[in-house]
Amino acid sequence: MFAKRLLPCLGLVAVLAGLAAPATAEIKLPAVLGDNMVLQRDVPVPIWGWAEPGEDITVQFAGQTAKTKAGEDGRWQVKLEPLAVGEPAELIITGSASGKRTLTNVLVGEVWVCSGQSNMEMSLRAVANGEAEVAEAKHPRIRLFMVENVVADKPASDCKGTWAECAPATVGNFSAVGYFFGRDLLTKLDVPVGLIDSTWGGTPAESWTSREALEAKPALAPLLKRWDDAVAADANAAVSPHRPAGLYNGMIAPLLPYALRGAIWYQGESNVGRAHQYRTLFPTMIEDWRSRWGQPEMPFGFVQIAPFDYGSRGAEAAACAELWEAQLMTVKNVPAVGMAVTMDIGELKDIHPRNKQDVGKRLALWALATIHGQSDLVHSGPIYKSMKVEGDAIRLSFDHAGGGLATLDGKAPSEFTIAGADEVFHPAEAKIDGDTLVVRGGEVKEPVAVRFAWHHSAQPNLINKERLPASPFRTDSWKGVTEGRD
Repeated sequence: MFAKRLLPCLGLVAVLAGLAAPATAEIKLPAVLGDNMVLQRDVPVPIWGWAEPGEDITVQFAGQTAKTKAGEDGRWQVKLEPLAVGEPAELIITGSASGKRTLTNVLVGEVWVCSGQSNMEMSLRAVANGEAEVAEAKHPRIRLFMVENVVADKPASDCKGTWAECAPATVGNFSAVGYFFGRDLLTKLDVPVGLIDSTWGGTPAESWTSREALEAKPALAPLLKRWDDAVAADANAAVSPHRPAGLYNGMIAPLLPYALRGAIWYQGESNVGRAHQYRTLFPTMIEDWRSRWGQPEMPFGFVQIAPFDYGSRGAEAAACAELWEAQLMTVKNVPAVGMAVTMDIGELKDIHPRNKQDVGKRLALWALATIHGQSDLVHSGPIYKSMKVEGDAIRLSFDHAGGGLATLDGKAPSEFTIAGADEVFHPAEAKIDGDTLVVRGGEVKEPVAVRFAWHHSAQPNLINKERLPASPFRTDSWKGVTEGRD
């Protein structure tokens, strides 16, 4: 439903050969450098392209002039000194043999990549109140770039796409989460915002990670072997969007080294069955992107996937909870990472919840609070911190309690279970006590562990007083249902 136009996957070698940008009689620029683009403020800004080998290249923008010489392969690159926000301007590139290219209506502001699977790909017109949102989306200082879907065997040097001003005629098919995130940044920061939509529905995180990064993690070796065996047995498997590194090669590598503020990400549904592996895979992808962009702590915000009835029963219903846990571990253990929880806005019978407005808003809260100095903002719901056994009860403490713990409906906190040393969980009652929760279950007299919202169709009511929902969690580390799956 949300798919963009696809480049044909067959004949991909020929396509990539065309993207390799051999020496040409005129200056060639990557698609991501074009009219209407936004350049990232306050950091060095790479500008690159291809010309005749050895040709002298001059780049002019905002009073700066940078010069270089094309290499033997024709590729050249300069870096502009950090830029300040200003009026729309021209960026002029002149070659000593290839003439001049002029890019018009260029702005300087905040630039973000918006990536993931279908919940990030989901278009603005498909969300709740979508047609009205599209009609009102008149924001010429928001600029949109959509990367066309393509799988590649090796990192491509270019992609297909163009920058456009945000308007009803251009935004309808754009990522709704990306748009709402960008709109909030524009409103709160009053600076131009550039959004790059690089998404593909139904795809796993390994598709968006480079082969080199995957190979560097021994725990991911079985994943690579499974795919290598599949490709060896059936050549058609090599154009699959599920193939490890295929979308990194075709849809992320061509964006390098475009200067960014950061990335936002909504993905995980396709990795639910291998949630324990996601503990390694997801941080590996983040680390990989940061390394490729040369920003060791590039801000990375992501969405914790929403509750959904996957149809599994019994212990298997916990697979989604284990994916939530892997995402929670990532935000706790990886620096400069933020998480938007969506436990309160899921739709159990629809894996594509229509409320994307709150998703974008929560990601923007994180960016504003942690990157842009608005530290007074509460940007997260309650996150489990620690536990203490008190007789027949367990007291839980939280980070990000905000103005205090509360519930959406004013009732007692729901979706808690408790267990003793036998590892058998029973329904439990929870009571708010200041900034802590006291949990007890009548059948468990000597409790050792608590779990919260630990199944795929959980609809808990725990929030902070800023009405941001709590993340699912468990206090134990007992073996999960997805452990050992590759």
